[in-house]
Formats: sequence, structure tokens, C-alpha cells
Amino acid sequence: MQKAIEIKNLQYKYSRDEEEIIAIYNMSLDIYEGEFVGIIGHNGSGKSTLAKLINGIIMPTAGDIFVYGMNTKDEEKIWEIRQKAGIVFQNPDNQIVATIVEEDVAFGPENLGVEPGEIRRRVDDSLEIVRMSEFKDRKPHQLSGGQKQRIAIAGILAMEPRCIIFDEATAMLDPSGREEVLECIKQLNKENHTTVVYITHYMEEIVDADRIIVLNQGDILMQGSPKEIFARVEELQEVFLDVPNITHLAYELKKEGLAIPDGILTVDELVENLCQFN
Repeated sequence: MQKAIEIKNLQYKYSRDEEEIIAIYNMSLDIYEGEFVGIIGHNGSGKSTLAKLINGIIMPTAGDIFVYGMNTKDEEKIWEIRQKAGIVFQNPDNQIVATIVEEDVAFGPENLGVEPGEIRRRVDDSLEIVRMSEFKDRKPHQLSGGQKQRIAIAGILAMEPRCIIFDEATAMLDPSGREEVLECIKQLNKENHTTVVYITHYMEEIVDADRIIVLNQGDILMQGSPKEIFARVEELQEVFLDVPNITHLAYELKKEGLAIPDGILTVDELVENLCQFN
């Protein structure tokens, strides 16, 4: 499999009140083309810093990040890197720059120098993918939070990235808004084979990920499949992380003596295991 992102001995330091803070400490990681990678960690673990480093918003103190073979330290490649690996942040209002939806989606490719006819195609295709075509003439402030975030995603899609980083992109949305945005992201991954790096503190959102990476104090604490990671309930609790609600319920039932396997991820899976006791 081709590597979408290759991180080698990455370190990032910054100063705060004359104190040196190490946000990322000697991290090495590969993310492959078409993967859906969930990233979790408590506040201050380095999640958002990592997202900004991948996108070239900030530069490593030491080590390297390669995005489709391009080093983020190469200033001549930085716009191409940001085109290949787009980023969606928490607050869609901070990403929407135009007063009409389709103009906002067109903003990215216009700045890349894409010719007008191709911009029109990209805008139409991107709005279709996020199911917002009927809103193209609307003003963004007339949309719900979930709809705004889908417009923000369409704006990234119009630049035709191969990878999208979502930095807690559903954190400010209500449950229905989170569901519609997550459904859109999963569709991009499965149908368009877009590489997804998904940072979240909602554990239920990544039960279908290909891989989960747990960060702690700026480095990788553990990584594996959702079942492997969420089976380690007590280790996650030690670093102030939860597991999906259904996983926690199964964990508590097992503590009470029921012979339930570790790492239950869905209601159906739990019910299937409970039925064996009838």
C-alpha cells in the first residue's frame, strides 16, 4: 500500500511564559492511502498539533513529515501539500469566507489558479458529494451547524485532496449534526477512497475506523483496530479516556461474571453474546 503520510522522528516544541513545552515527542507513524485512521487522546496530548504539522500550518522542530512524498519543510511544496492533505477544523464559521455557498466552495480552487470551467465542475461535484447541491445559492448563515460543516468539507473537496484531516470537526455540533457529517466522511472514505485522519473525543465515531491511534504526552501510546484498542478499558481510563458506551456496558457486565469477550463495539454484538446465556 502507498503511504499517504510518513512521519519520522517528529518533534515539536514551543515556548509559553518562558517555559519550553514539548507538544510532540519523537513520533514516528505511517498512514496509508485509503485508510480511515481515528486519533484520540486527552487535552494536551498533541492531537491538534499533529494535524497542523501534517497540513504544513506549523513546522517541525525536529524530524520530518512527508505527505505523498513531499516534505512539509519544503516551502516550494507547501501549497501542493495543502492541496493533497486538506484540513477541516472544529468551527465551520471560521472556515467559511464567502456570503454564498457555491462561492465559498469555489474559493479554494480559485486560489489554486484552476480555470473557471473546471472550478464550476468541482463546485458542483463537491456539493453533490456532501448532499448540499440544493443549498448552493443560500447564504451560509442560514444553514444549520451540520450543514455549514458539510459546506466546509465541500470547500476542501473542491481542491481535490487525496487525504482530509478532521480536527474534532463534529465537536461543536448537536447529535444530529454530528451524525450527518460523520456519514458524509465515511462515504468519502468508502466510495471516493479518500484517506481520512479523524481526530475526535467521541469514541462512538471511530468504531468503524481501520485503525485507532492513541496519543499521550505527545507520543503514540498504543495503536490497533477499534476492537483491540477499546478492549483496553483500564489502560485508556488511566490516561483519562473513555470507550464507547456499549463497550463500557459490556466491560461492566464482564466484571460481574458474565463470559463476554473484550472489545464489544455495537449493540448487536452485545445482544448476540448475551443471547448465549438463555
